[in-house]
Amino acid sequence: MISKTKSLLIFSFIIFTTQYSQAVNAYTDFVVTPITKNIYSIVSPSIGLPTPENEGWNSNIHFVVTENGVLLFDTGSSEVIGNKIKKAIQSITDQPVRWVINSHSHADHWLGNAAFAGVEIIATTEAMETMKKYGNDDVAFYHNVTNGTIGITHLVYPNLLLKEPLKRNFGGVEVELLFANNGHSPGDILMWLPEQKVMIGGDVLSSDYMPMITDHGDIDGLINTLNLVVQLNPSIVLTGHGSATTMSSVIRDSELLTSVWEQVKLDHKSGHTPVKTLSAVSVKLSSKYEPLYKDFTTQLDRHVKLMYQLKGENEE
Repeated sequence: MISKTKSLLIFSFIIFTTQYSQAVNAYTDFVVTPITKNIYSIVSPSIGLPTPENEGWNSNIHFVVTENGVLLFDTGSSEVIGNKIKKAIQSITDQPVRWVINSHSHADHWLGNAAFAGVEIIATTEAMETMKKYGNDDVAFYHNVTNGTIGITHLVYPNLLLKEPLKRNFGGVEVELLFANNGHSPGDILMWLPEQKVMIGGDVLSSDYMPMITDHGDIDGLINTLNLVVQLNPSIVLTGHGSATTMSSVIRDSELLTSVWEQVKLDHKSGHTPVKTLSAVSVKLSSKYEPLYKDFTTQLDRHVKLMYQLKGENEE
């Protein structure tokens, strides 16, 4: 039986073809990129579904080195990847990973928890529910689509569950864990570092690619969250996929989603079809937004169709 999560991954990720002539290590080298003082990223060069070539590594990891340990944001999609993350962190600091934040319940952001068993792993109650429901299916799916290159993964779940946003000092660093109104998936978390003015957003935030809407997300919640991020005025924005960016990307995403969503709601109410709406928004938005995204043309159709589906479900 195919899990719902498998279908969600297809909605959540942007599929890119890979040339087999490229070296495998181009997809699996864990390079640490300094972002600002004591904040680092490990950016996956693979954007899309897990494959044998990328060995299941298709999402970014971010971490903060504090006085008393490392605060890690997401752990990748396997135990092997989690251990590679740990080794990469050790190239920067001798401090151990003491705290882990799971941004949400999609497999590529938390299955690496097994490499950090015994530390404090934080997520929302909503995310935990989904992890437990689909965790075994996620492991099987990743193992199958990577032809086993992902290795063996044991499920390790979060051990500190949040029911509301949290302000907390981690090793001398002030951190705010913000709820994202289920914008990308139930129980999304963003991590705001107010002193450094850095926002880390998992799949709620985008840089190079179209916003990652899913059939279990909330479009209004996502737009509201993006607007909240704009109000916080971050200097640096770190995302779950793609390169580091700035607040301009957040504004771009908010304006795009608002324009498409308003057109969908209007056309849906009038009994129009997604094809008609796609034609309208393409004419209206392409000249402005196509240069701003690597996948605008291929993804706009999916966005319109998915928004129609969500609008219909909301009215049932």
